[in-house]
Amino acid sequence: MKKINIEAVPWADDRAVSLREVLQEDLYRRYASHLQSSPDREAALNALSMSPDDVLATVIAISEESGPVGHAALRSLNGEWEVKRVVVLESERGKGVARLLMAKIEEIARRNGASRVILQTGDEQPEAVALYLRLGYQPIPVYEPYATAIPFSSCFEKRLA
Repeated sequence: MKKINIEAVPWADDRAVSLREVLQEDLYRRYASHLQSSPDREAALNALSMSPDDVLATVIAISEESGPVGHAALRSLNGEWEVKRVVVLESERGKGVARLLMAKIEEIARRNGASRVILQTGDEQPEAVALYLRLGYQPIPVYEPYATAIPFSSCFEKRLA
């Protein structure tokens, strides 16, 4: 099995930016029809946008053989620690990379005083929902800014020990 290292990096790290671009393409492919039929497309896009000023941590997964293969971030949202931009390259899925990324994100949040982390995903990402449930995340009501702008969201929390 390939060795995977999880590395904390700045939000603007070129490798992190490239991985987020992969995620953006995947999300556009999955949700294009939702956005096109949305009565308030701009509100949905605004809800999904992130200010670098709100980023609390960014981590990437680096394979000894393949280089950067995954990304996750934490941001501050209304006093909460929100997990954002979790992506693993398609070629590396099913190999435990997402589990490593999430463990590191949770560790960072816990170390910095968070009692829980929250996250939002969508109805076109069943593999993400399955991952979060396997990792002990519990469904919660859809929270803002998603409740109004993206009501088909699925939201979760994980209490941190």
